[in-house]
Amino acid sequence: MGIDIGIELLTAIMFGSLLVLLMAGLPLAFVTGGLACVFLFVLGDAQALNIVPSRIFPLMTNYQLSAIPLFIFMAAMLERAGIINDMFDVIYKVLGGVKGGLAAATVIASTILAAMVGVIGAAVVTMGIIALPAMLKRHYDPKIAMGSIMAGGTLGILIPPSILAIIYAVVAEQSVGELFIGAVIPGLLLSGMYILYVVIRCTINPDLGPAIPVAERVSNAEKVRLIGKMAAPITLVVVVLGIIFSGVATPVEAAGIGTFGAFIVAAIHRKLDWPTIREACTTTLKASAMVIWIMFGATIFVGLYVLEGGQQFVQDSLAATGLGPWGILILMQILLVILGMFLDWVGILLLCVPIFVPIIKALGAQAFGLDSSEDLVLWFGVLYLVNMQMSFLSPPFGYALFYLRGVAPPEIPMSDIFKSALPFLFLQVVGLTLCMLYPQIITWLPRLVYG
Repeated sequence: MGIDIGIELLTAIMFGSLLVLLMAGLPLAFVTGGLACVFLFVLGDAQALNIVPSRIFPLMTNYQLSAIPLFIFMAAMLERAGIINDMFDVIYKVLGGVKGGLAAATVIASTILAAMVGVIGAAVVTMGIIALPAMLKRHYDPKIAMGSIMAGGTLGILIPPSILAIIYAVVAEQSVGELFIGAVIPGLLLSGMYILYVVIRCTINPDLGPAIPVAERVSNAEKVRLIGKMAAPITLVVVVLGIIFSGVATPVEAAGIGTFGAFIVAAIHRKLDWPTIREACTTTLKASAMVIWIMFGATIFVGLYVLEGGQQFVQDSLAATGLGPWGILILMQILLVILGMFLDWVGILLLCVPIFVPIIKALGAQAFGLDSSEDLVLWFGVLYLVNMQMSFLSPPFGYALFYLRGVAPPEIPMSDIFKSALPFLFLQVVGLTLCMLYPQIITWLPRLVYG
């Protein structure tokens, strides 16, 4: 028989040892899974180890998750085919005459990119390589330039097809399509706020983001020709999202169509060759394997914690704080942002969502002025995605900051990268507050589509 430990002490030991091992630089996937197996053995008996296959098997056979490698492959194909460079080039030339136009172009390109690429790192790094030198060469203020790249790059978490949304939907047992549609308006709202901020600041002080010299601007006829060049990849995105939103196909089927479409787009751009396909396959394999391993490890870890009474403990602790439903919701969100400074997004999702969603459901839809529990879960899901986006930008450990550090010129200090994220972080807080106070921003479109 295993050892009997009180839940308070167990919580401290489990999450304490998790933090220590992560700080030692060990990979999250193996830390969570390994620790879970150790604790299972210490707390239970040989029988308790049966929880491992019982938690992993449903993930292995989950149909929804097969969308992940397909969307990653679609993104990798488009990236390898040089579509992203072309796209930035087009938007950059079309908007170059506006003050702050390049920073606005970066956000717009990132928004379209987010609809092609459900992965964050790719967008921040790609835009950092393409857009940052272009803006610095035109004497843009480095903070505006870097902020717009990081803020735009993190939109991939929110704007469908987001990999995070797929995993969230699977863990919270919710419809992927609904979550995708619910995230569209908040995603565009944030994107619009970033663009407005950049354009207004550069209009007030043109030195921050000067317009392109007249000699380098292109004629309207040339603009039309350039936009025509982008027709194929944009059609692909519209088709993939269109068939998800219209309910013609499930997100998995749409991902399959998108992957096939990515081959066609690469062929149109004359980039369909064996090295491109091989590199795209390798990228997909690495990214998907990482996600799935973290899911395996974290799901056993959380499964054990819930089994030992962790769920009840967290629920009682939150109730004991004496905060109302809104207080508990805000506390959860603060926790998510803090965790986002230390853990990666898949880890946070799998550690928190299985514990948080039942608590939110228990508080009830009426507590937040919503009509039904379906609306409640959808609303919380999108708020969660916005929180994750904030955690990517929050110093000192936001992932986006380090992705950008990897490609920014060495003479730019890390402190400048931190500072450049702050105004955009503030805009995210404003966006999050709006989504909390006006749940219709999230629930209106899914209701319209699904009735």
